[in-house]
Amino acid sequence: MPEGPSIRILQEAANGFSGKTVKKAHGNAKMDMSRMANQKIKAVRTWGKHFLIVFDDFTVRIHLLMFGSYRINEQKDAVPRLSLSFQDGEELNFYTCSIKYLEGDINTHYDWTADVMSDNWDAAAARKKLRDHASMYVCDALLEQDIFSGVGNIIKNEVLFRIRLHPLSLVGSLSSAKLSEMVTQARQYSFEFLEWKKAFVLKQHWLAHTKKICPRCHIPFLKTHLGYKKRRAFYCEKCQKKYA
Repeated sequence: MPEGPSIRILQEAANGFSGKTVKKAHGNAKMDMSRMANQKIKAVRTWGKHFLIVFDDFTVRIHLLMFGSYRINEQKDAVPRLSLSFQDGEELNFYTCSIKYLEGDINTHYDWTADVMSDNWDAAAARKKLRDHASMYVCDALLEQDIFSGVGNIIKNEVLFRIRLHPLSLVGSLSSAKLSEMVTQARQYSFEFLEWKKAFVLKQHWLAHTKKICPRCHIPFLKTHLGYKKRRAFYCEKCQKKYA
């Protein structure tokens, strides 16, 4: 599943469609495509893992899920879920994804302060939300989109290794300093992820995710599925401290 930084790359690539008028919309998504025709795109935005095409009275929300993809000014050998074409021959195509209309003002649908890559990100609000989930494992907390919108499993594993925190630590057992460190690194690593992804060197920087040996302790990582969400975890039992 693409994480927040990857959706930011999509936004940057699609920014040129802002201000353009849709000539035709089609695809196999179960929605009324005709309402997009002859409508001007006001903006393309992101919120975490959501890509947003904003029109005057509604927004098209696109979630790429596990296997979604997109093409700009080219097509795949597959039926698109949504295809937008424009007067100048340009096109924007999405495949194997979830598409939904959001009615009215986009700002009524999203808390922009929860997006770890937003200029409106509010670290204090994230810490407060975490304190309200004291019994939650940190491996689940980092994946809560209402707290850390955009953070996915790669960022989760890398942040926990970076700050030496066991994934089954309880949020309520962390000191204020450790809690703040987790919040800070969730945002910082997301921006580093973005730069590495753009440079096609992301995997070269992974220290824990999909790795077999801890680079600090030189012992095997534990690989398992942890937490309420049962997502893959890669961690070291020696250097990642468990707070419980």
